[in-house]
Amino acid sequence: MISDGLSAKVRMIQIRTRKNIASGFAGGYKSAFKGRGLEFEEVREYTPGDDVRDIDWNVTARCGRPFVKRYVEERQLKIIFAVDVSQSLSFGTAGRCKSELAAEFCALVAFSAIRNNDAAGLLLFTDQVELFVPPAKQSSHVLRLIHEVMAFKPRRKGTDIAAPLEYLGRVMHRRCVIFLVSDFFGGEFEVPLRILAKRHDLIAVRTADPRERALPDAGLMELLDPESGRRVLVDSSASDVRDKYALLSSLREERISRIFRTAGVDQISVSTDKECVGALVSFFRTRENRR
Repeated sequence: MISDGLSAKVRMIQIRTRKNIASGFAGGYKSAFKGRGLEFEEVREYTPGDDVRDIDWNVTARCGRPFVKRYVEERQLKIIFAVDVSQSLSFGTAGRCKSELAAEFCALVAFSAIRNNDAAGLLLFTDQVELFVPPAKQSSHVLRLIHEVMAFKPRRKGTDIAAPLEYLGRVMHRRCVIFLVSDFFGGEFEVPLRILAKRHDLIAVRTADPRERALPDAGLMELLDPESGRRVLVDSSASDVRDKYALLSSLREERISRIFRTAGVDQISVSTDKECVGALVSFFRTRENRR
């Protein structure tokens, strides 16, 4: 049973998402992701500037003048959202938690996908695969995916990034686009990341909250690890404590970014204090310019 509060949140995400897509966001999505290849469309008469390698010699011989083959991009991509639903995603200090941020990100990309006749699927994970929803194209299917990201009750609390990577390597046989959405707390995953990135277009989406990067000056604070239940008392009024916290956070982010770079995996960083559409637009532009 879906609560009224959750339904309202999903509805708000849907409204914001459709507004962004209507403003041209979906065009950036199409430019960023290539289809599966080129599909023959027609033969037309040669015009100066056409690539001579596209000349159809059989038609040219029959007609006595040059004709070229024309191809169009074959779309129908499969988009998979592998979303972390461990306890650490329930954290948030900027008006929303990281799980809501993940749902909004998935909604933006998924609605753009079905608008371009692509299919969207979902995998939810903790330290194991919790749910897999095969790709489909309907708007109602996308709404189901958003509901699952926000309302799913996982059986476990921990995080193992390797688990979804290995699972998708087994079940997704044809090349697809995979968004790996997580805060990347916990587990070694460099080897399965490299293996999956060779077969699929893998993009890492890092969800974060401002308080994970810096502590406020608020005196004694009790910090809780939501996955292990461990509690630590710290004095945030001490500048050396805040500096050490910020340094450890920065080193961790650098280590994760280095793993992505060496594996050839693109990454998008989103935060609970900002709208994720800006990060996505920047990512789309970067991909388009790279091509």
